[in-house]
Amino acid sequence: MTGGPAPGGPGIPPRWTRAAKDAVGTAYSRASPVWFTLSLGILNEIYWPTIDRPQVRDVQYLVTDGETFFLDERSLTVETETLSAHALGFRVTSADPAGRFRFVKEVIASPHQPCVLVHTRIEGDPAFLGGLRVYVLCAPHLAIGGAGDVGQTLDVAGHTRLVANQGDDWLALGATVPFSRRSCGYVGETDGWHDLSENLRMDYEFDRAGPGNIALTGELDLTAGREFTLGLAFGRGRHQATATLEQSLAFPFAPQKIRFLDQWEEAGRHAESLEAVAGDGGRLARMSHAVLHAHEDKTYPGALIASLSIPWGESKGDEDLGGYHLVWTRDMVHSATGLLALGELETPLRSLVYLSVSQLESGGFYQNFWIDGEAYWRGVQLDEAAFPILLAWRLHRLDALRDFDPWPLVSRAAGFLVRNGPVTPQERWEELAGFSPSTLAVCIAGLTCAAEFARERAEAVTAGFLQEYADFLERNVERWTVTSRGTLLPGVPRHYVRITPAPPGDPRPTEDPDRGAVTIPNRPPGARRDFPAVEILDAGFLELVRYGVRPAGDPLIEDSLRVVDAVLKVETPRGPCWRRYNHDGYGQRPDGGPFEGWGRGRPWPVLTGERGHYELAAGRDPRPYLRALERFAHAVGLLTEQVWDEPDRPESFLEFGGPTGAAMPLMWAHAEYVRLARSVRDGAVFDRVEAVAERYQRSRGARRAIEVWSPARWAPAVGRDETLRVLAPRPFRLRWTRDEWASSSEADSTASGVGVAWVDLLPGPEPRGPFRFTFRWLDDGTWEDRDYAVEVRG
Repeated sequence: MTGGPAPGGPGIPPRWTRAAKDAVGTAYSRASPVWFTLSLGILNEIYWPTIDRPQVRDVQYLVTDGETFFLDERSLTVETETLSAHALGFRVTSADPAGRFRFVKEVIASPHQPCVLVHTRIEGDPAFLGGLRVYVLCAPHLAIGGAGDVGQTLDVAGHTRLVANQGDDWLALGATVPFSRRSCGYVGETDGWHDLSENLRMDYEFDRAGPGNIALTGELDLTAGREFTLGLAFGRGRHQATATLEQSLAFPFAPQKIRFLDQWEEAGRHAESLEAVAGDGGRLARMSHAVLHAHEDKTYPGALIASLSIPWGESKGDEDLGGYHLVWTRDMVHSATGLLALGELETPLRSLVYLSVSQLESGGFYQNFWIDGEAYWRGVQLDEAAFPILLAWRLHRLDALRDFDPWPLVSRAAGFLVRNGPVTPQERWEELAGFSPSTLAVCIAGLTCAAEFARERAEAVTAGFLQEYADFLERNVERWTVTSRGTLLPGVPRHYVRITPAPPGDPRPTEDPDRGAVTIPNRPPGARRDFPAVEILDAGFLELVRYGVRPAGDPLIEDSLRVVDAVLKVETPRGPCWRRYNHDGYGQRPDGGPFEGWGRGRPWPVLTGERGHYELAAGRDPRPYLRALERFAHAVGLLTEQVWDEPDRPESFLEFGGPTGAAMPLMWAHAEYVRLARSVRDGAVFDRVEAVAERYQRSRGARRAIEVWSPARWAPAVGRDETLRVLAPRPFRLRWTRDEWASSSEADSTASGVGVAWVDLLPGPEPRGPFRFTFRWLDDGTWEDRDYAVEVRG
């Protein structure tokens, strides 16, 4: 069938591809805003013009002799390697299992334009190759979706091309050899794969298809030779896309490759060398440096996404636009800090500046967001407000802030933490609300750094206020997050829990971890979901040591680690790894299928790195954990979010200790590796904040006891030897009594400088009644229409 529109629309529901990438690539130059990924030898998700916009599902070659066989690239044996030590360009050798032919592809991005270039050489027995027919199949997913694309054949400047668009997003596909045949069809109905697989011949030559889930197919005319360059270019409008393609193919591949490699090699030469401590000759450190840089957007400098992947993308369509190609503030700061560990200063500073303009008026950040700042998920995580303060402090200590003043960001974030804490609506796994050891650790460290900033600015009142709030958090960490009734490991009843649950917005939460219960999401249908908090743990408490809040070797932390190892540790052929927490449901299903609303939590290599940091801090050998991370690295050296922890399932591409269908590469894991390598080289934990360690490990007696009441948390009681600090987000006059309003006193609040006002009340030694108080708001002169009460203990 030839000519006219393709039948079969709109095609099957569109899906993305597997997240376990063998490689990710881009040009170092900002002039080339295009990113590509590779898995199983196939060019798959391609992003343009920003790093959060995937535009293509996949591009692959199809092969047949027209008589006896048909193969796609998924059927070939694949080897992927880098083109040089520092560059994100790749050589992919895809071989026929029968040994009859192979494709040798070199994949780069044009160093100057948004075009992916695939230089291809077909090798094999010349007699056999003479009858070989090669096709290229491209599945566009323009405008971050595959359901509304339109494709057509086109002749451009005397060349045969294929183009597709959705709205103003266009792509153009062509090669340095012409297409002898072209067709546009619907996926699953009239696409080139189905056409060729049916009778080994290309019967369809449709001029156009769409809107729908379409595929473009072109037969490559190899009469002039079996070496050519394929190009896939993008543009706003057809003219820009086709002009970019023609420009990119007009210049020989070899000099473009040289320029591409030179850019990356120059960037790599400036990175801190970690080869002396690496067990792989520095391979993973070099790849980590490159991929961390590659995950920065080129239109919004400093914006670093979590991963160029869509976890379990083969099961996700247009209804799920996010994937991991979004900004998570926490992950972004991890990535920027990883670059700091590699000696990079400019990108982390750009990231801090980017965060300063992405920060909300409240001082917090969206849970995650698109590159342009638009929210995707709107959850609230206290650690995502604290982490940017830590990044600002590190840059300040390195004298790397240049002319940027971080105080507006720092003060807003600090105020947000005070107004909204200590309960976090989501902890670092983005699921539960409550008192989280890891969140508390980051908040204590962040507020201490904010106090240091204020102190250096001669803002003594603000500095004292922030530090004393950090002290309040530190003083209560164990009370809020340590159980004395643990049952997970006989003989160890006292240990940290994952979280002491507290409903978001409840000002009177249960603060006793022995009494709370948690509901775990993502559990299989019919499986138990509710558990006592004392029965659920993770290793997030190690952040207390990482940032200096608690000393390494603390008996409580060592006991908690014994429980963690008994419950969460997995020994794999590549090294030890840990699950996030027990009964986790976020991960590959037991049958090897993708996570679709439920699954089984698998081990995370990033947790191996976190354990390595703790072992170093405790004076033990961290190198086994560094080596394990190097062995977890897959293909060209990419670290995954999760590893498979069961016997191999080759049919699902799952190997014990190898990547699952979760995100790969995960920038958090790469950042963790380079920070651990730097820590091992330096003999000290890179993330440790000395101001935090000085205050909480070496001068513990210099602090007064404060109990905090705020609209977010109504303190139930205050000790006679404590100060009751009453906070509010507006200036106020406090009226209070200790004798049930037989008499009363008043005091005006003190401004903190970070959007919080306070009054301190001293219980005193004499036995009197509870504090009862109410507010008069000074900005409008109104009284609060209720009383609040705080008991006095002792």
